[in-house]
Amino acid sequence: MSVPAAAPVAYAGEISPADSWRVLAADHGAKLVDVRTQAEWVYVGLPDLAAIGKQPLLVSWQLFPAMQRNEDFAQQLAAQGVRPGDTVLFICRSGVRSKAAAEFVTQLGYRSAWNVTDGFEGPLNEGRHRGDKAGWKAAGLPWLQS
Repeated sequence: MSVPAAAPVAYAGEISPADSWRVLAADHGAKLVDVRTQAEWVYVGLPDLAAIGKQPLLVSWQLFPAMQRNEDFAQQLAAQGVRPGDTVLFICRSGVRSKAAAEFVTQLGYRSAWNVTDGFEGPLNEGRHRGDKAGWKAAGLPWLQS
């Protein structure tokens, strides 16, 4: 008889970009972790949290250009001061990598790991462009581009 695989531990849940902003503003200890690649941070832009006295923490879930999973992700989070008891909001381009990151850290004992729905740029629109249909940018939240 085979032993059934353990069910994955559910992360805290999905949170909209607008609700993410409210949580980050209200909870002094809440952190926004941007799990995109360095190329995305530089060329696409970053959430701007200056108005609430914070900055996004930058820890890639996957490493560009091969896009293999970052094996040092947990250690890099800890080095940025992220702790298992913190409220941690993960964001990526569209909400896929950030969901994987939230699931991963939940398995490590993080109790309040959230996925920002639709990420920074959201899904593709009819013209196959991102940024105006859903996500952080489309919600009109502050962001910067270098």
